[in-house]
Amino acid sequence: MTHALSPLRYRIIHELPGRLRVRILKLNTPGYSADALANWLELLPAVQAVNTAAHSICIQFQSSPAAREQILQRLANYQADADVLDWSDSAPPRSSLAPLVSGLVTLALLPLLPPAWRIPLALINAAPTLAQGGMTLVRDGVKVEVLDALAVGLSAVRGEVYAATVTECLLALGNYLEQRTARQSDRLLQRLLQPAPAPIWVERAGGLVQMADNEVAIGDIVQVGPGERIGVDGRVLDGVALVDQSAVTGEATPVRKEMRRRVICGSVVLEGRLRIEATHVGVDTTAARVAHFIRDALTKRSTVQREAEQLADQRVNLTLATGAAIYALTRDVRRLQAVFLVDYACALKLGTPMAIKSGMAQAAAHGVLMRGGEAIEQLAMVDTVIFDKTGTLTHSQLLVTDIEVFDSRSCSQSDLLALVASIEEHSAHPLANAVVQAAQAQGLPHVAHGEVDYVIAHGLSTTTPSGGRVIVGSRHYLEAHEQVDFSRYDTRLAELEQAGKQVLLVGNAHGAVGVIALRDTVRAETAATLTRLRALGVRRLVLLTGDRWRVALALGEQLGFDEIHAEVTPEDKAAVIAQLQATGARVAFVGDGVNDGPALTAATVGIAMPRGAEIARATADIVLLDDRLDAIADAYDIAIKTQALIRFNFRAAVGVNTALLAGAVSGHLSPLASAVLHNGTTVGVLLNALRGV
Repeated sequence: MTHALSPLRYRIIHELPGRLRVRILKLNTPGYSADALANWLELLPAVQAVNTAAHSICIQFQSSPAAREQILQRLANYQADADVLDWSDSAPPRSSLAPLVSGLVTLALLPLLPPAWRIPLALINAAPTLAQGGMTLVRDGVKVEVLDALAVGLSAVRGEVYAATVTECLLALGNYLEQRTARQSDRLLQRLLQPAPAPIWVERAGGLVQMADNEVAIGDIVQVGPGERIGVDGRVLDGVALVDQSAVTGEATPVRKEMRRRVICGSVVLEGRLRIEATHVGVDTTAARVAHFIRDALTKRSTVQREAEQLADQRVNLTLATGAAIYALTRDVRRLQAVFLVDYACALKLGTPMAIKSGMAQAAAHGVLMRGGEAIEQLAMVDTVIFDKTGTLTHSQLLVTDIEVFDSRSCSQSDLLALVASIEEHSAHPLANAVVQAAQAQGLPHVAHGEVDYVIAHGLSTTTPSGGRVIVGSRHYLEAHEQVDFSRYDTRLAELEQAGKQVLLVGNAHGAVGVIALRDTVRAETAATLTRLRALGVRRLVLLTGDRWRVALALGEQLGFDEIHAEVTPEDKAAVIAQLQATGARVAFVGDGVNDGPALTAATVGIAMPRGAEIARATADIVLLDDRLDAIADAYDIAIKTQALIRFNFRAAVGVNTALLAGAVSGHLSPLASAVLHNGTTVGVLLNALRGV
């Protein structure tokens, strides 16, 4: 079965349920990196693993006809210049069992071979380790690879072929576990940040063609309708629409988009229809640039990781010096071999990064993206957490709080709510949804009305059998466009707005009718999250907001904050954080808006909400992927446990290897026993790190 594709040609050479082996002639040629192609396929949720070898790839997936077709379609769409974030440069090598299998085969053959053949076979099996040790010595000096090569080489040359082969097997097992786990954690994070392409409608040859958003080219004309996601950055050519940009910019209120206005990838059209000229596509879009966050995270090493690596390198010199001293005193090569086979570097260097990656993967599974080990380390030391209010402690689900009728002779509050809900049910605006839900909760009847006319992002109007023309919308719309005067009610409207509420005004041909006020609701999990943070060790909780004092004080006292700072400008937010840090506080700041950028940068740890502005996510150390506040407590708990795991592994590695070194120095440990116990300790530390928190 041959598929002739442009630019990729492949052939299925073997197939089982849940497994495909595909021959690709161009694999590993320029533009067709095996790792890049594997990463491209692994973005599909059904794909479980991709192995590459000999111009072919083996794909393991959740067996189903739909998954198989999806994989083949994705493979067909691959292009050498595909706009996909390339993770291959920062990704660890793909795990391979070949060295371990080779060692086990060698171990099985040794008893069957004549003695003269055993040493050459052991040296051939150990050749990769010996070569790596030589290259490391020339390039970097004395490192753990040099000790491994010396220990394995001395054992093989002296005829201790079993010790050499067992050591080689244990080293291969450790490398396999490290690389496999590193790639699995990277793959999880990669999938979270770079989902499979979404369908998009593009104008081609006088018609509309549906394709994946990563296949759109600059200059293409894209059409987007109600409920559809905008898959490119671009400018509007035709149409008017109400667009929800909150997932990208953090703006709580949808915005009106019309000709010549810029639109952002990741936004959603609520009402209307747009024709958009694509100006940025693929990895150049605003939404895709956020995906680089995790790639940066994987290259950042924490302080504890750097210290572990430095200590490991120092311990290599200690082991080498100890071995030299023992040989000078005893002239016992067996003791020298036993000492060389005990080094601290493996456990120290492997345990810390694996614990960090395990912590990052577990955090991602809880909806939290951490920018590397430094973020985990800093978060674990936090003792003060500062929260912004809007979009953080509260969310975008609006709640009707006030219904006021300016002329009680015209209608009642229930009549006003029923009328406005009957009109607003024709709109997808969050304000409209909140009003409709409030009317439904009270069981209010539908009010008959004529056809609804609406000016996108301004308001709606219609006619009723009893009241004539009715207009609902913003004050600017009703006063500037419909000449309905609300000046008599300035004081009351100002009070509502000062209380942090949004107002929906109602008028008719006779003038102002009434107002419906709405406000963000406090997240249901807020109180429990704050309580849990205190239980985990946070000593001080601070509310920092630009809202009025009355609003902030009421919320702060309700939730039990230790400090409240209100009417604070973006610059002052950073100053407040600096003041707390000057007293020795280790501060985490949680925010979501454009104006939170300075505070997120100034804090010891910046935490951005998932619906926050792009700049908030770009400057934050931690980004929540799920829109729930208790994910912060999950992240804090994971960070604390990850640091505890690192400390435990460190103490275990140092303690056990010190005991082994003492046994090797005293002659109580043979080279084989030393190899088994040392490498077993390393694998144990690694497995404990992979077990996670």
